[in-house]
Amino acid sequence: MPKIEGKTKRITWIVSTALAVGIILVDFLVFWGTAAFDELVFFAIIAAVFPSAILTYLDYRWRKAIDEHLPDLFRSIVQAQETGMTLPQALEEASKRDYGPLTAELRKMTVQISWGVSFEEALLALGKRVNTVLVQRTVPMIIEASRSGGRVEKVFDPMGKFIQTTLLLDKERRTQTRPYIAIIYVAFFVFLFTIILLFKSFFVSIEQLPTLGTALMTPEDIRRLFFHMTVVQAFFGGLVAGKMGEGTINAGLKHSLILMLCGYLALKFFL
Repeated sequence: MPKIEGKTKRITWIVSTALAVGIILVDFLVFWGTAAFDELVFFAIIAAVFPSAILTYLDYRWRKAIDEHLPDLFRSIVQAQETGMTLPQALEEASKRDYGPLTAELRKMTVQISWGVSFEEALLALGKRVNTVLVQRTVPMIIEASRSGGRVEKVFDPMGKFIQTTLLLDKERRTQTRPYIAIIYVAFFVFLFTIILLFKSFFVSIEQLPTLGTALMTPEDIRRLFFHMTVVQAFFGGLVAGKMGEGTINAGLKHSLILMLCGYLALKFFL
């Protein structure tokens, strides 16, 4: 699973946003007032959201894999130190095992130490590269344990248990919030069903009323209004789902993307 650098995410945001703005400008100059205008604006939004949603999701999976392997790493360190190894030696030995994406970061750290970088500097560099909340909390504790000397394994054992408990609590929180995310999806699809039903059973029939035809919106105007409402509902509903499920608005981009595409296809085929 690749690591997504912050620079890559920023460049992706800039390029995708510039592409979306370019599509909207061309759309405004060429298709303003036509039926194709709304669809091109919609695809411009997709072009802006899609790359960032994918990168955000990949970065989330990478960070999650890092945190999930921390308890295994600490258990290995404790076992290595019980055999008489120093802390740097224990970390070097641990880098030979498989800890998912954490293994590559450990190997980078051991290479830096072999080049003459101090253990503390290499560990701080590791924390800066990985930059997850749990790693940022544990790196200072490892450094202090290394400075204190003595039986350092007594520090790592409770630290590993603390991280394991934190991961279990986070998993429990995601399990508890999953029904609320499902409610957002269900509410959106109920909204889609309602507007499709209204359009087919009621609004289309107003075209057959000549006495009211000049005073009311045409079916095409109503269709465009429903399309706008669907896009807004899908985009912001997805952001709320991401905030509730994973704690960040950026995590909701994938939900926004899924809901917007589902809404577009539903209106395209049934409206």
